[in-house]
Formats: sequence, structure tokens, C-alpha cells
Amino acid sequence: MSQAARKQEPSSGGPRWDRRVLLVCAVSALVVGLASPAHTSQEAWGLIGAAGYACAALVAARSSMPWARSPAVVAVTGAAVIPLLYLSVIGKAQMEVGVVERAADLLFSGGTPYDAAPQAVRDFNPYLPGMALFGIPHMLFGDTPFASARLWFLVGFLASVAGAVRVLTRGGGLGTSSGTGTRTKGTARGAAGLTGALWLTACPVVALPLSIGGVDPPVIGLLCLALALTQRGHAGRAGLAVGVAAALKWTAWPAIPVVVAVLAVRGGKRPAFTCAAAATGLAALTITPAALVDPGAFYQNVVLYPLGLGPTASSAQSPLLGYLIVLLFPHGKAVTTALIALSAVGVGTSLPVRPPRTVIAAADRLALGLLLAIALSPATRVGYAIYPIVLIAWPRFAARLSKDRTAAHRPPGEPPHQRRVPEPPVVRSGASA
Repeated sequence: MSQAARKQEPSSGGPRWDRRVLLVCAVSALVVGLASPAHTSQEAWGLIGAAGYACAALVAARSSMPWARSPAVVAVTGAAVIPLLYLSVIGKAQMEVGVVERAADLLFSGGTPYDAAPQAVRDFNPYLPGMALFGIPHMLFGDTPFASARLWFLVGFLASVAGAVRVLTRGGGLGTSSGTGTRTKGTARGAAGLTGALWLTACPVVALPLSIGGVDPPVIGLLCLALALTQRGHAGRAGLAVGVAAALKWTAWPAIPVVVAVLAVRGGKRPAFTCAAAATGLAALTITPAALVDPGAFYQNVVLYPLGLGPTASSAQSPLLGYLIVLLFPHGKAVTTALIALSAVGVGTSLPVRPPRTVIAAADRLALGLLLAIALSPATRVGYAIYPIVLIAWPRFAARLSKDRTAAHRPPGEPPHQRRVPEPPVVRSGASA
């Protein structure tokens, strides 16, 4: 091969996995579209998203670099933006959108976002009180495109991920560094962070709920922000981020002990206590008033219904292990509840016995616990895979940004054998955290 040909060849260092991943995404979206009931938001997303991913794969094939920004932009546009706009115009959305908007009405009219006597599936609100905040614009402005809870789910997710990228690329005094080279590297890391956020948004398990109005993207976005803050050693801020997520949905609660455990290993008792106090205090401050106004409504909506133990079956059902146990075995609901409790105890016990020493290890532990809960719950959706998938992928991307940032602080003329090994970030636990 000539030298000119080598320059034109993409420097991927191996197979172009971005093309392959996009083709897999296209096939997955097409399967979702064809397997979904006719005239549903899932069908529309699958058919439109398949075309979007296919176009992104073509752009990636023409790109000289793997995981470039251009195919990510095309994928986000085709798999999230266009389906979102189309579904908004025709007025189709996931049932969760109406549930959250109704919860806001109930919260401001009766002091609790829960119906005391729910009958149909749409009457149940399985989310924690903080989720009702996404329905406030609809309560104030009615049925307008900019007031839909679906749009504000998207805003919450994007704001959280943007905050996480900013923490990873500009935190810790990057903005005060001097020198053109440092500023250039900071800009490059910011660009890399933006590209990574685009690829995260383009992932089908993220793009699908963003388009149809799922409630999970803002929750996982806040967890990404909490992990980024933990990576930087901001214990108090990490606790606040986890606390906000825990005020939205139960799925965020397992993140509290996991983040606290890794902070305890890296910084000691004080940052761990700061994080735990911030997270549980904020969540309790949000949840307790609504629970006290009508404890029966809270228990029926938030505890029994999500577990599939209420008189009305949850619409969140997929042929996973928990659903099959309920379907095939007597007293199946009791069995699945016991299995979920045992798995929670097992993962919880592993934290003090073998605590995670890195954010990646902590996220993997959290992903394992949520994966077990998702698989064993009798009322679940395959779409809940957004949690383990993002929790496995995001911290590794965050570690890459952190590594690049550490390398940028090395003196350029310092020989490699004399370079000092950077110390781990100092964990901040005071009011400045």
C-alpha cells in the first residue's frame, strides 16, 4: 500500500465498530417498529428510527474517523428529533406523559399527586412526587407543544448530561488554566464530551423513550451527573444529584448506597456522610409531605402497583423472568418479591464486604442490582434496560475524559520517567461541595 493510500485510510485501529453498531441499531429499531401494535408511538419510532440509523451508518462509512460527530448528529436527528416532532404533531405519546401531567393537577389541587381511588391503569401514578414537576407546564399552559411533559423529560435529560460533560471537561479549575495549549486541549475535551453525549442520546434505549415520552431518561441523566460529580470528588453535589433522581423514581434509590460506598473508599467517612445526608434529606423532603397527605393513596400507587401486587395489573409487563414466574407458578408474586429482596440484600451486603474503589466499579455494581430487579419484577419493561446499559457505558466514557484531562496538566517538557503520578481528586464535603 502506498503512503498516500495509508493517509486516506481511516485510522480506526481495527474494525469500524461505529458502522456496525449503527447497523445493529437500525435493525433493532426496525424490529421494534414491526413488532409493535399498529398506530402506536413505538411503531412510528421504530420505522423512522431505522431509517435514521441507516443514514447515520452511511455517513459513518464515509467518515475518516471512528465515532465521529457527524454520524452521531445524523443518528440523533433520525432516531430522536424527527420521531419526537412527528409524534408531537400527530398527538401520540406514551401513557406516562398523561400520568405525569395529571399528577401535577392533583398535586396542586389536593396536595398529593396520587389518586385515592384509582380504577383504570391511567389512574395510577407509580412515580415519586418529584416527577409531577414535569407536568407543571401543562397545568399552567394547557395542550401546547412546549408545555408537554414529554418535552420537559427531554430537557431534564439533556440538562443533566450537559452538566455531567461540563463537570468532566471543565471542572476542577480547567477554566483558570493558562496557556494556549491548555485551552486548546480543554476545547478538544469539550468537543469530545459533546460527541460522546450525542452518541449516548442516539442509543436506541435512550432515543426511544425520549421520542415517545418515557420518564426514565431524566432519571438516568441525573445518575450520570452524580457519577461525574463523584469522579471529581464533589460529595455534596453528587448527593444532591442522586437525591433529585431519588425524588423522581424508585429506580434511583439503589444509587445512594453505591455512590456513598465509593466515596467512603476514596475520601473517608466525612464525604460519604455528606453525600448520604444530601441525597436522603432531599428525597425525604420531597416524598414525605405527599405520603403524609394520603398514606393509602401513596402505598397503593407507588408500592403495590409497580410491583404488580395491586388489584389492577400494571401495563409494564414483558416476558422476563419475574413475569414468567408469576404466570407459571402459584404464589408467583410472593416469590418474585422475595427474590427481589434477596438480590437487594446480596448487592447491598457486597458494598461493605467488597466496596467499589472506582466510579466504574460502582456503576457496574449498581447496573447489576438494577438488572436483577428489572428481570425479577413481575411488572417491568424491556425499556428499563436504559439503566444498566447507560450505567455500564457512561462511566467508562467519563473515565476517558478524566484521563485526558489529567494528561493535559502534565508539564510538556517533563520527561516521562520523571512525571509524577497524579493524586486522586480531593473529596469536597463542605458547603462548597
